[in-house]
Amino acid sequence: MRMRSRFSSCVLVVIACACIILWVMGCRSSEDGAKREGVTTRGSVAKPEPLLGPPEPVSDPSVLSLSEADIAIQRFSTPLDLEVSLVAAEPDLVNPVAFTLDEEGRFFVAETFRLNAGVTDTRDHMYWLDDDLACRTVEDRVAMFRKYAKGDFEATYATAEDRVRRLVDSDGDGRVDQSTVFAGGFSEAPVGLGAGVLARGGKVWYSCIPDLWLLEDKDNDGVAEERKSLQSGYGVHVGFLGHDLHGLIFGPDGKLYFTVGDRGLHVKTKDGVLDAPDVGTVLRCEPDGSELEIFATGLRNPQELAFDDFGNLFTCDNNSDGGDQARWVHIVEGGDSGWRIGYQFITSPVARGAWNAEKLWQPRFEGQAAYILPPLLNFADGPSGLVCYPGTGLDDRYEGRFFLADFRGTSNKSGIRTLRLEPEGASFRVASHELFLWNVLATDVEFGFDGALYFSDWVEGWDMPGKGRIYRVRSKRSSAGGSIGADVSKLMREGMAERWLADLARLLEHPDRRVRQAAQLEISRRAIDDGEGDAVLRLLESWLEPERPRVARVHAIWALGLMGRNDERARGRIAMLANDADAEIR
Repeated sequence: MRMRSRFSSCVLVVIACACIILWVMGCRSSEDGAKREGVTTRGSVAKPEPLLGPPEPVSDPSVLSLSEADIAIQRFSTPLDLEVSLVAAEPDLVNPVAFTLDEEGRFFVAETFRLNAGVTDTRDHMYWLDDDLACRTVEDRVAMFRKYAKGDFEATYATAEDRVRRLVDSDGDGRVDQSTVFAGGFSEAPVGLGAGVLARGGKVWYSCIPDLWLLEDKDNDGVAEERKSLQSGYGVHVGFLGHDLHGLIFGPDGKLYFTVGDRGLHVKTKDGVLDAPDVGTVLRCEPDGSELEIFATGLRNPQELAFDDFGNLFTCDNNSDGGDQARWVHIVEGGDSGWRIGYQFITSPVARGAWNAEKLWQPRFEGQAAYILPPLLNFADGPSGLVCYPGTGLDDRYEGRFFLADFRGTSNKSGIRTLRLEPEGASFRVASHELFLWNVLATDVEFGFDGALYFSDWVEGWDMPGKGRIYRVRSKRSSAGGSIGADVSKLMREGMAERWLADLARLLEHPDRRVRQAAQLEISRRAIDDGEGDAVLRLLESWLEPERPRVARVHAIWALGLMGRNDERARGRIAMLANDADAEIR
C-alpha cells in the first residue's frame, strides 16, 4: 500500500510538471502570435509589428479548419431571430478580401497572397516618402521600386500572386464542394492587392491595381480562359496597404461604379487622360470599360459603394489615425470630400494639416469650408464591405438599411454594423445605427439572390492568416427567405432576355431592387439595341402614371434616361415629370 501511494505521488508530480511546461509553451506561443500581426488589406489603422515568420502548419487542415469554422459561430453575437451557418472554409478559400455571388449562386472570391509579399507600404520605407509623393504614374512608382531595390528586384516585387477563386455548392446542401482558381497569375511588379470582384451575366469584373479586368469562363469549367484589361493606370503611389482599387457595383444607369483609394490614378483612355494622382475617387464607366469618368473625389480609402432604392450613392471612408474619425459619406456627382494624400504625413504645426485644423472630416458645422461635401456621420473604425438591403430575405425592420463590415484587426472588436437614413434637405441624416453581428473579422458582406446575407471572414490578425470562411445569415422563421427568396433566385437565374415586354414592366414593382434593375436594364436595351423604341416608350409612359408604385415609376424614369441618350422623345417625356406631385419623382 505504501509503495502504491508513493507511485501515485510520483505520477501526480510528473503530471503537474508537464502541465507547467505546456502552460509556459502556450504563453510563448501566444506571445509569438501577437508579434506576428501585420497589416489589414481592408483599411488603415495603427501600424502593427512586422511579420516575424510564417504560421506553423496544421497537420490536417481539411478537417481542422472546418471544425474551427463551425465552432467559431458560437462566439458570434447575432440577432436572436437569425441563424448563422458555414458555407465554405479553408482550404477551399484563404485570405478573402472581397467576394460576389452570381445569378447561379456561385461565389467568386478575391484572395490575396501579395500582402507584404510583393505589395508593401510607405510606412516600411519612409526614406522614399518624397519620391513616392512625387510619383505621377504607375511607371514612376515601379521606377522608384527599382531605384531602392536591394537584391533581386523580381524576387521582391513579382513573386506571389493574387487571384480570383470560384466556389460552388453543386449538390445544394448549403456547403461549398467545388473550389477552383478562376483566374490567377496577378503577380507583376506594378500589381497591388486584388480587392474588388463583381459577377453578372456570365462575366466577372476584377479590380487589381493597376488594372480593371474583365474575366470570362465561356466553357463553364471554373477557369476563366479569357481576360482583358479594360483600363490601366491605378495605384500611382505606394501609400498605405489596402488603399486599393475596389467597390465594384452597377448603378441604376447601367454603368459600372468603383473606387480607388488615395494611391491615385493616371489612366489613359481613347479620349485622353484621367488624372487624379493624390486623392481617393469614385469612378464610373460602361461595362466594357469605355466612357470612363471621375464621379467624385477627395476621399481617402472608400472601400465599397452602395446604392439605395432611389439611386443615392453612399460609402464609408476610413480615418487617418491622426485624431480624425471614419465617415459615412453621401457621394454626389462632382463632390469633393476634402482629403489629399499629403495630409497623411503632416505632423506639425497640426497633425494631418488642414484635415484636422479645419475639421474637414466632421459633419457639417457653421463656418466649415464650403468647397467640400462633409460626411453625414462619424461612424465605424475599419469600414470594409458594404451593401444596402435589396428588399427581400430578411424582415421589414431591415427595409432600406445598410450593412457595413467593420474590420478592426481582431475578431472580438469587429463585425457588421447596420444603419438607416432619413431624407434631410438635399441630403440625408443617419436616423439610427447599431451592431448587427459582432465578434467576427468580416471583410465583405453581400446579399445572395436566395434571400440570405453572406459575409467573408478573415478569421484573425492583420497579416495573411492562411485561412478564410464564408458564412450565411438568414431568418429562423423562413429558411433562405422563403417563397420570395426562391422567386428572386429563379428570376435572376432565368434572366430577362426571353421575357415579354409587359412581363418586364410588371417586374418594375417587384419587392427586390435587383430584379427591378435587371428588368429596367433589359427594357432599355431592347429600345436601344433591338429597335423597339416605340413599343418601349408607350409601355414606360403607362408606368409613369401617379397611381403606379413609386419604385416602379423611378425605374421607368431610369429606363427612359438610358433611352434618352439617343432618343429625344424619351428626354422630352422625362422633362414632363418636373412638375410631378411626388418630390422623389421630381
